[in-house]
Amino acid sequence: MEGADYLHLFVEETDWYNGIVLDAFIPGGAWKRLPRPLRSWLRNYIGGTLLYFVSGFLWCFYIYYWKRNVYLPKDAIPSNKAMLLQIVVAMKAMPWYCALPTLSEYMVERGWTRCFSSITEVRWPTYIAYLTIYLVFVEFGIYWMHRELHDIKPLYKYLHATHHIYNKQNTLSPFAGLAFNPLDGILQALPHVIALFIVPTQFMTHVLLLFCEALWTANIHDCIHGKVWPVMGAGYHTIHHTTYRHNYGHYTIWMDWMFGSLRDPEEEPKKAE
Repeated sequence: MEGADYLHLFVEETDWYNGIVLDAFIPGGAWKRLPRPLRSWLRNYIGGTLLYFVSGFLWCFYIYYWKRNVYLPKDAIPSNKAMLLQIVVAMKAMPWYCALPTLSEYMVERGWTRCFSSITEVRWPTYIAYLTIYLVFVEFGIYWMHRELHDIKPLYKYLHATHHIYNKQNTLSPFAGLAFNPLDGILQALPHVIALFIVPTQFMTHVLLLFCEALWTANIHDCIHGKVWPVMGAGYHTIHHTTYRHNYGHYTIWMDWMFGSLRDPEEEPKKAE
């Protein structure tokens, strides 16, 4: 299958995603009369908002109420006011965040990327190799994007500083995970889209990884050190929010280790003694 017929597979796939989400919220199929990019944006907005609130509320309930004082001391639990402010910032940015996956879908459907539709087209060993390269590229890209948002002073002042008002344990929560200036959030997710032009990527995998970002960013802002090497978990990211100069990485510690910005939470008590 080649050309327009092959690209239609992506169109059918995004229509399937749209039907799952939009049919549940817009009765009668009225959403089908919307332009394709608007359908994708609306699906991403509804899905992203639901994911943000459901994952945020469940995780906060678990660590702050059900397991109160188990994972965090009482004085490290953020106030309801702090979490509400984070939600307001995230909700202002959410419509803009959703523009990026909408754009990537448009480019995939037009055939501008190296996306493929099914894993069976390349077989599992090749798929795993491509996925590994994709993740390494994204890890590298997010590390340097994040680091430059700190190092380039105007970018920090006008974009990234919005997120770094949360700089203590009792001001960080899972809801801070998407509390960015919208352009900041888009820039940090941009490596996911750039990778599509470089690395052959299964389209569904790309979509799932973009939405996993919402879960991951919630997780790394809960201040709980999971001690799972080499994962760049909340213990590392909490240090980033308090020192501003360490642990810029995303999923793993490798980029910080390679480029000299790693600071291990396990070593923090030793430094304090």
